[in-house]
Amino acid sequence: MLLRWRAVALFSLLVWSSAGWASEVRLAVAANFAAPMRSLAQSFEKATGHKVVVALGATGQLYAQIKNGAPFDVLLAADDETPKKLESEGLAVSGSRATYAIGRLVLWSKRDGLIDAKGEFLSTGRFDRIAIANPKLAPYGLAAIEVIEKLGMTQATKPKVVEASNITQAHQFVASGNAEIGFVALAQVAEGGKIKTGSGWIIPESLHSPIQQDLVLLLRGKANPAAQQFIEFLRSENAKAVIRSYGYTLP
Repeated sequence: MLLRWRAVALFSLLVWSSAGWASEVRLAVAANFAAPMRSLAQSFEKATGHKVVVALGATGQLYAQIKNGAPFDVLLAADDETPKKLESEGLAVSGSRATYAIGRLVLWSKRDGLIDAKGEFLSTGRFDRIAIANPKLAPYGLAAIEVIEKLGMTQATKPKVVEASNITQAHQFVASGNAEIGFVALAQVAEGGKIKTGSGWIIPESLHSPIQQDLVLLLRGKANPAAQQFIEFLRSENAKAVIRSYGYTLP
């Protein structure tokens, strides 16, 4: 009887300890990083037992939510300015910023063979709609505007622009046929850094400012060991390999 009681007590202690160690980390993640985040979250949960809760959106939208008290532990932005701003405003842990990926922009169509590898199709104007993420909220949208301006096509494309709230919606516009072409993140349409469906032009990085994507530990995450473990996990070689496989580069 005594041995049985000890066994039950030991089992209860193990269950309590496991529950005590396991925690939850809430991530605010730029929409362009949705695909790699699914893979990374699964790996992190399997390795640690922690639960990952992800909220996706345009970086500007996520920033507004954080300012309004949204309970996030870590922000993975699509730029480097928003994490800096949160630090300066006292909403993030000073010194916790780090670059987790450098994004690539692509002009994409779901139709095979429509967009050539040099992007000359854009200058033909043979399209009715072009999807772009809101440049005021989404760094990928801002990069798209820079490309259009540098190519001298602002006036020609302006009447055809369909503005999406974030890069995910921009991709949906093109994938659904509501826009023939659109500027999207390479990670949304590529595998191993190469376009896997439709056709596209991977934009030369010389045509827009670098899409440096930084993360920052938010104040709520300071007391959450799982949040800090997740940031460390992103520095691992396995995590970096996943990020590269979606077409991102690393500093």
